[in-house]
Amino acid sequence: MLWPLFRGVTHRVFERAASAWSQPRRDAPEYLAPLAAGLLEVSPAPERALDVGTGTGAGALLVAREFPQARVRGVDLSEEMIRHARARTGLDPEGRIAFKVADAAKLPWPDESFDLITQLNMPPFFAEVARVLRPGGHVVIAASNGPSTPFYTPDSVLSRGFGKHGLETVATGGAGSGTYLVARLPS
Repeated sequence: MLWPLFRGVTHRVFERAASAWSQPRRDAPEYLAPLAAGLLEVSPAPERALDVGTGTGAGALLVAREFPQARVRGVDLSEEMIRHARARTGLDPEGRIAFKVADAAKLPWPDESFDLITQLNMPPFFAEVARVLRPGGHVVIAASNGPSTPFYTPDSVLSRGFGKHGLETVATGGAGSGTYLVARLPS
């Protein structure tokens, strides 16, 4: 994977973009529609969820709303993005939602830590996602604008990449102008 070559540039771009990133369009129903549609395919409801490349937290907050019993974590490479995400959580006395700076290529959790992992408008990190996913867990990969989305990965590539790590594609589809793929690691 070319991630080591792009990591530094990506970090700098999103550090500078963080303050403008949390504009309302990132929380708009059209932007989140493919992720929301993919989450409808997840059953049973997860106990622990991870949103990779969370940005200012829109995807993680959607997961928390859809699965109110789940503990949700969001990670992003950008410290500024995480600062904005943390500011959006409001009162969370149970610590159900938390954000952390982390590289998607080296997640700071042990194997089999999550039963749902989501990625919205991110390149896939097949091996690392598979490593932290529990058996029986789901991955939802969504692209807000389908093939026009930066970092878009076609379903065939996602299915093949996750398949190499033992995950099976269980659903693909579209919502609004976006697309999603849901894969599951068999129990």
